Amino acid sequence: MNKKLLVFLPFLLILAGAFVSCEEVEEEGKYANWQERNQAFLDSIKVVAGDNYVPMDLEKLDKVEVGEIFYVKNEFVSTLQTPEYIYCKKLVKNLDGQRPMATEAAYVYYYGTLITGTKFDGSFTGYSAIDQAIPNPPKNEPTDFDWTVMFTINSSSLTSGWRTFLQYMRVGERWMVYVPWGSAYGTDGSGSIPGYSVLAFDVIMTEVVQ
Repeated sequence: MNKKLLVFLPFLLILAGAFVSCEEVEEEGKYANWQERNQAFLDSIKVVAGDNYVPMDLEKLDKVEVGEIFYVKNEFVSTLQTPEYIYCKKLVKNLDGQRPMATEAAYVYYYGTLITGTKFDGSFTGYSAIDQAIPNPPKNEPTDFDWTVMFTINSSSLTSGWRTFLQYMRVGERWMVYVPWGSAYGTDGSGSIPGYSVLAFDVIMTEVVQ
């Protein structure tokens, strides 16, 4: 081995370790006070939604206008002491579209982000949690390189938040959906999603199948 390389090798190892340490600190800082920050984000959505609660009343749901934030109760969560709500905003409205029943499945484009706007999953590039002034009609449409994904409503692998809002959507509609952590991946998280994460989804429903 080259003697000069032997001389500089310890320095390079220290430098590499410093970079790793910096990355770890940066990663920890990114999620500092994560629970409190997510709760604050959710509280800000609640303020905008006000008392615009939509019970399992599909006629009232159809009257919700584009750009209006409303909330629906998650009927699938029984372990929480207080009710949990899913917050939604219609970006595109389609009163003629079919709604999926609990025994059916839906094909959708979706884009999922954390409250920081960081993408964690998706099948197209949509709007994120930090996008507030979304135009009407919305842009960021799916391209020929994007794809739809089928979600079965009563699948045990589907989070309770998704099982809830999918049954309210119609084919041809596009919604921004804000799902509290109790209706998503809870206090433990999943994969790249930390615990206590409120998740934001841009969802376009394209088809309902049995």
